[in-house]
Amino acid sequence: MPALRSFLSVNLRARTVLRLLRQYESRNITFISRDGSWPIVWEKAKGVFVWDANGKKYLDLTAAFAVAATGHANPRVVAAGQRQMSRLLHAMGDVHPHALKARLAQELSRLTFERWSRFTPNGPRLTAKTIFCNSGFEAVEAALKTALLATEKPGVIAFSGAYHGLGYGALNATHRGHFRARFEPQLGRFGHFVAFPTRPDQLDDLAVCVRRLFKRKRIGAMLVEPIQGRGGINMPPADFLPLLRKLCDEEQALLIADEVFTGFGRTGKWFACEHSRTIPDVICLGKAITGGFPLSACAGRAALMDEAWPASAGEAIHTSTYLGHPVGCAMALAQIEEIRKQRLVDRSFSLSKMLVSALEHLKAPTGLKLAARGLGLMAGLELRHSDDEPATNSALQIVKKMLHRGYILLPEGEHSNVIALTPPLTISRSQLETSVNALQETLAECEQGIEQTRSR
Repeated sequence: MPALRSFLSVNLRARTVLRLLRQYESRNITFISRDGSWPIVWEKAKGVFVWDANGKKYLDLTAAFAVAATGHANPRVVAAGQRQMSRLLHAMGDVHPHALKARLAQELSRLTFERWSRFTPNGPRLTAKTIFCNSGFEAVEAALKTALLATEKPGVIAFSGAYHGLGYGALNATHRGHFRARFEPQLGRFGHFVAFPTRPDQLDDLAVCVRRLFKRKRIGAMLVEPIQGRGGINMPPADFLPLLRKLCDEEQALLIADEVFTGFGRTGKWFACEHSRTIPDVICLGKAITGGFPLSACAGRAALMDEAWPASAGEAIHTSTYLGHPVGCAMALAQIEEIRKQRLVDRSFSLSKMLVSALEHLKAPTGLKLAARGLGLMAGLELRHSDDEPATNSALQIVKKMLHRGYILLPEGEHSNVIALTPPLTISRSQLETSVNALQETLAECEQGIEQTRSR
C-alpha cells in the first residue's frame, strides 16, 4: 500500500503541474496533448539521464537543447555555481565588475581568435573582445549591432532554414514563417535570405545571388549557422564557409558565425567553423557555454570591436541588468575546463562516424525514405514519403513512441520531419548503439501500424 500511495502521489503531482500550466502559463508555450502522452514533467537530471515526476528514467538524446554538453548537473560545474552563489550572487552588469567576468572574457579570447591565429601563421595575432548576454538570440543581436556600427550598412544576408532566435532583431534573420509571419508588421526587414546549400554544385549559384544582393542592398554582414540545427541538421558543403569569407572580404562586410548550437565541441571541434579553418569576424555563443545557466556571448576580433563600439563614457549603449552574471561566469569557466579535461571535443569527433553510419543503416518502413546526416554528436534522420513529401506525422509518432520507450528526442526542420540526436558529449558508444537499436524497433512498429491501416 505505501508503494501504491507513492505511485498515485507522483502521478497526481505530474497532472497538477500540467493543470497549473494550462491555467496560468501562456497557452502558446507548452503543448499538452489531450491523451496525456506528451509532455513528461521533468523531476531531476544527472549525466545523460532524466527522471520524470513518475520516477521513470529516460536517456536524453537532446542534451536539453544541446545545453548539457558535460552531462546534466555535472558535479564540478554545479559546485562552481554553488560556491559563487554563496559568495556573490549578483553584480552590476556594466557598472561595477567582478573578477570572473574578466577571466571568462580572456578564456573566450583564447578559445576563439587566439587559437584561430594558428590557421594563418604569417597573419596577425588575433584576440577577441566580448559582449556578454543572457540568451542566444541576444548574442546574435549584439553581433548585428556590431555589424551596423562597423559598416554603417543595415542589411544582413541570412539563409533559408536559418534559426537565430525570436527577439525582434534576430527574428529579421530567422527564416521560418511560423515564427515570423504574425510579427512582420513590427519587423525592420533588414534580413535578406538566400538558399542554404547542401551540395557543392549549389555554391556557384549562391555566390551569384550574394553578389547581386551586395550590389542592390546596403549589406553590412552575413549571418550563418555553420550547421543548421533547428532548420533540420542541414549540412553545407566543405567549401561553404570559405566562400562566405571570400565574399565578405570582397565587400568589406562582416562574417558572423552563429555557433550558439554548434559551439563547445558539439560537432567534433571546439567550434564548427574550425572544420574548414574559416575565421569569422564575430562568433555568437550560448547553450553549452555554462551547461545550464542563462549566459551567452558575442565575441569579435578585438580591433573590429574597438572600431565598432565607442569607449564607455559612463553609460553603455548596449547592456542589461544581468550582463556577465557571476554565477553564469563561474559555471562557464568550470564547463570549459570539464570539456577540456574529459576530452569531450575529441570524444564527439570519434563517435561521429559511428552515429551517422548507424543511422544510415536503419531500415525504412514501407512507403518512407530515410536520410541520415550529421557531424560530431549533432545528427539528424530525415523522414520523407516515397513521393518525397515530408513525413511529418511519422516523425512525430516515432519521437513520441521513443519517449514512451525511455528516450528523449526532438523533431527539427521546417516540417518537423527530421529526428535530431544531440546528446550530452559524455554519452557512451554503447548508449548510442542502444538508442539507434531502439529507433530501429520503433521504425518497425511504424511499419506494422502502416500495414494494419492498409488492411482495414
